[in-house]
Amino acid sequence: MIHYANILHLTSHYLLKKMNYWLVKSEPFKYSWDDFVKEGKSTWDGVRNNTARLNLIAMKVDDLVLFYHSNEGKEIVGLAKITKEHYPDATTEDPRWVVVDLVPVELFPKPVTLARLKADERFQDMALVRLSRLSVAPVKREEFDLIVAMAHE
Repeated sequence: MIHYANILHLTSHYLLKKMNYWLVKSEPFKYSWDDFVKEGKSTWDGVRNNTARLNLIAMKVDDLVLFYHSNEGKEIVGLAKITKEHYPDATTEDPRWVVVDLVPVELFPKPVTLARLKADERFQDMALVRLSRLSVAPVKREEFDLIVAMAHE
């Protein structure tokens, strides 16, 4: 697992290349951060929303991803990284749906709750706050940096 100083190094290293930041949601009773860590990697499948599908297609190797526990907890609990760009989702025969592969990077020492983000005007336009049902969402660099800092306060 990587620590906060290494995350800052990781993100500054990628400033030289076009890097995107994302958030994925999972209900912890179905697939939690702990499940993700036990597996050591995950194929992010089962996405059936067109906007979320387009976000999966836009993900690139090494993009950083915030892992959010939805419904229970409603908090960002960790950081992951994309290891394989989109390819067909084996859970359906419909060729429109895709998956990506990701690996865990760090469990945040302090989860960042949705309530805290909603109370902070800097996150007013964040997809997680505005589009609460979107399971795969983009995150602006500024939002990402603030969330990582909050998780390490």
